Amino acid sequence: MSRVEAAVLVPLHVGPAGERRIVLIERTPHGVHGGDVALPGGRREPGDASLRETAVRETVEELGVPRSTVVALLDLDPVATRSTGFLVTPVVGRLLAVPPVWRPQEREVAAVLDVAVAALLDPAAAGEQGVEYGGRLVSVPVLRLGERVVWGLTLRILAPLLPRIAAGEFD
Repeated sequence: MSRVEAAVLVPLHVGPAGERRIVLIERTPHGVHGGDVALPGGRREPGDASLRETAVRETVEELGVPRSTVVALLDLDPVATRSTGFLVTPVVGRLLAVPPVWRPQEREVAAVLDVAVAALLDPAAAGEQGVEYGGRLVSVPVLRLGERVVWGLTLRILAPLLPRIAAGEFD
């Protein structure tokens, strides 16, 4: 299967109390990843000079933030999706300013989730959940955010990064 190039940004910022935070999105119900909690990002477009540029462009579009407030810090190794044929390059980034009100792209983003990294690392957030995959119910690892869950590719990207973020590696 030939892979479609895509990129996501892991958008980090420091909250008002000095805590490390990450911004996730909940996708709208339609589309291949409809309803999933995800990192902002998407498919590489012909005008994108690099996958880093794809990650930044998609973040600006999906979160509705000015380009000048998004800084890419580090490109990570690509990760293949297990079901949709994408080869996704994660890019660790920083949001220099967080808007008082998010203005997400309504067609693609149902909600913006500004989450404390400590909440994602809380052992109580970790668990397993049954999801339909390939026509059968399978148990997958998840991180719970209230009623929402982080799983799949997003979890595979975040799991090794969260301890590094918490340790201040990207400050």
